[in-house]
Amino acid sequence: MLINEQLLDEVTAKAKTSERLRINFNLHDSLEAKAQRLLNALEPGTVLPIHRHRDTAETYIVLRGSMKVLFYNDKKELTGESIIDPKQKEYGIHLPAGQWHTLEVLEPNTVLFEVKDGPYIPFSKEDILE
Repeated sequence: MLINEQLLDEVTAKAKTSERLRINFNLHDSLEAKAQRLLNALEPGTVLPIHRHRDTAETYIVLRGSMKVLFYNDKKELTGESIIDPKQKEYGIHLPAGQWHTLEVLEPNTVLFEVKDGPYIPFSKEDILE
C-alpha cells in the first residue's frame, strides 16, 4: 500500500465528517497485532482525553498539518508541551510508556503516523486523567 496524498485526502475526508473529528486508518492486520501501526487523521476541535498507555511507548510522526502534544503529571498539572510541525522541521515525538498526554490539533487536514505495541487495549478508567 502506497501512503500518498490521495490516501491522506481520503482519510482526512472521513475525519471531517466524523463526530469525533478524527479517524484511524489501521495499517496492521488486526487489533491483536504486536505492532499497532496506523494513520490518524485529526481536525481542529477533536477532543482526546488526557491519557496514558501504561505498557507501551507511543510514537507520532506528523505527515502533514501540525499539533501540540501536552504532558501532565498524576495531579493533572501541565508539565510540558511540544509543537510538532514538519514545516518547522519538528517531525515527530516519542512518548514513553506511562506518560500522561493529550494533543491539540493546530491545522486542518493534520495526519500523523502512529506506532505503539499491541495488542490494542482500550482506555480503562485508570488510564484517563479526569
